[in-house]
Amino acid sequence: MPSKITRINPEHLHTPPGYHHITVVEAGRTAFLSGQCPLDTAGELVGDNDINAQIDQVVANAMIALGAVGARPGDVVRTVVYVVSDDRAVLGAAWERLTQSPLGPAFTTASTLLGVAQLGFRGQLIEVDLTAALPG
Repeated sequence: MPSKITRINPEHLHTPPGYHHITVVEAGRTAFLSGQCPLDTAGELVGDNDINAQIDQVVANAMIALGAVGARPGDVVRTVVYVVSDDRAVLGAAWERLTQSPLGPAFTTASTLLGVAQLGFRGQLIEVDLTAALPG
């Protein structure tokens, strides 16, 4: 049985820019992906000091991880995006690049965007956590 995913924006909350306040999943299995990092197949950081190159690598990795469990970006029910920056323009630009990427439909669900001081790999500027409702 496939999962039914409903995305909701309650009437008395602000209208979010592209994502939804609530995502409800009825039935089915769930996949929790580890934070997707800008690492290549050898485990090397891609795009030293280049957030756009790092975003592109994170998107490519996330697409592979979702595909490994038979999911697509539209099956994602929760995202958390970590960007090493306290500059709202940098955060906004990262969000825009993510939402315009092949992974874009994942960010229409319940989503959080965070500016952080540091991530796990030296030079890492972005990481994306995804949770997906798996198709039946």
